[in-house]
This record gives sequence, C-alpha cells and structure tokens, in this order.
Amino acid sequence: MTATVHRDTFEIAGKTVSRLGFGTMRFTGRGIWGEPADRAECIAVMRRAVELGVQFIDTANSYGPYVAEEIIREALYPYADDIVIATKAGLTRNGPDVIDTAEGPKRLGPAAWPPVGRPEYLRQEALMSLRRLGLDQIDLFQLHRIDPKVPLADQVGELKALQDEGKIVAIGLSQVTPEQLAEAHQIAEIVTVQNRFNVIDRSSQAVLDICERDGLGFIPWAPVAQGGLGQAGDVLAEIARAHGCSVEQVAIAWLLRVSPVMLPIPGTSQRKHLEENLAAARVQLSADEVARLSRSGTAGI
Repeated sequence: MTATVHRDTFEIAGKTVSRLGFGTMRFTGRGIWGEPADRAECIAVMRRAVELGVQFIDTANSYGPYVAEEIIREALYPYADDIVIATKAGLTRNGPDVIDTAEGPKRLGPAAWPPVGRPEYLRQEALMSLRRLGLDQIDLFQLHRIDPKVPLADQVGELKALQDEGKIVAIGLSQVTPEQLAEAHQIAEIVTVQNRFNVIDRSSQAVLDICERDGLGFIPWAPVAQGGLGQAGDVLAEIARAHGCSVEQVAIAWLLRVSPVMLPIPGTSQRKHLEENLAAARVQLSADEVARLSRSGTAGI
C-alpha cells in the first residue's frame, strides 16, 4: 500500500486524492462539544467542499463527540467513489475544551481529551464510526493519540486486526514521535501521520522527514496555527500583501509547497471561509518566499 506522490495529488487507501483536504473539527459547538450553531450551514459547507474538488475528508469520533461524523453522512451519503474519509479513535471527551473563567475563556487542551487505547475500546469506536458514517469500510482509521497506559503493540495491533478483517483499509497515527512511528511500523503498515505543523510551529519536522523518506502522507493539524499566525512576524503579512491574499492562504500555500507528502486539512463551518481556504491552492509562492517563511518559524512551540 505504498503511496504514490504527484505534485497536486496523493494516493491513499487505493485512491488518488487532491492534497488539499478538509477537516471537520469545526462542525461542532463551542469547545468542540455538541451541536454546531448552524448545522444546515455545516452540511452546505461539506457539500460545497466536494463540489470544489475536495476528496480527502478528515474527522474523528471525538468531534462533538460523534457530531462531525454524523454531519458528513448527512451531507454526502451515498459517497462518490473518489472520496477518502479518514476518521480517528483513541481520545475520549469529558466536556468542552473551552470554559469561561473570571479572566475570560480558557482552553483546557489535553485535559478535556483523555486518551483511551484499550483494544476493545478502539474496536468499538471503529465499528460505531462505520455505522455513523454509513460505510462498509473506513478508508483511513487513525489512532488519535497513543495511550501511555496501554502497550503500543496492543493499540496498533487492534487496528491491524480490524484491517485484516476488512473493516478498515489503511492505518494512520496522530501526534507521534519518530521512535513511536518506528515501533508502530513493526506492528502494521502505517500510511499517514497527523501531527501539529504549520508555518510557525515545525516541532514535528523530524517526523515529516521520515514521511518524505518513506512516502507516508503527513497531515498537519492546526494548519493555520489556530488563529496564532501573528507570531510569524512581518514576513507572512508582507508575502500576503504581495499576492493580494490573506495570511491564512499564504500559510496553507506554504504547506503545499514545503513538502510533496503534505495533506493540509483546513476546516471551517462557513462557506465563505471554505472558499478562501481552498483558493490557497492557487497562491504560487516563489522558492525565495517559501524559504523566507520557513526561516520565520520555530522548531517548537
């Protein structure tokens, strides 16, 4: 199941898809919890994304929980043959990841997303995702986080068992180190890695290097730094002005240029923002601009 890399496309789960995909985490309520403010608009966004050429759709059971997967099915079922749906399991939820405090909103981060990697739980969630999405097979099933309380061999081994049973086609990992990726490769074929990566945070560069070497897809989460692009300094803004586009579009265009295995998945719950994000594929950065942006980031945040 070795990937085939082209300039604008990537082969995954036996299908060739456009490298600029779509992430569905924003198809939820505040704090990635519950129903979105406008479910009908989310459905319209999902349909419009496919109309505009999106073929790779990333989601997870923990978005909502379950809400994003349900919206994908409502919007797109029955699915076109060229669509790849990638979902995940391994993080549970104990409430919204944003709370209001006297000092203002506070993001709880990992505290709101406890990892659970017990094999029986991963199997249950894979089967439930199949039901929610209306699929016979999940194209790409990703371990959302490695649970430190469970041997990695048990977690990835269960995904391999699901693959052998034909319930999933391909296996991916999320937020892993080079050492964890190497260990997982001894248990099953890994075809993608989803780590945090953007123009201001390249702490996963070593993992990206491995993906490039081995032909694995690299899915950068937080591709526009979750609203933190201001940390990039003047370079990002200068290049955006030169191209007559937004800094977010430049950040996405940089991801597409910086590596042929990069599969950005910018997400939104509004059609206007969707079209702006996808227009980033038309921003033609020069080699000098790519280099300047690369120097403006940091090895870790």
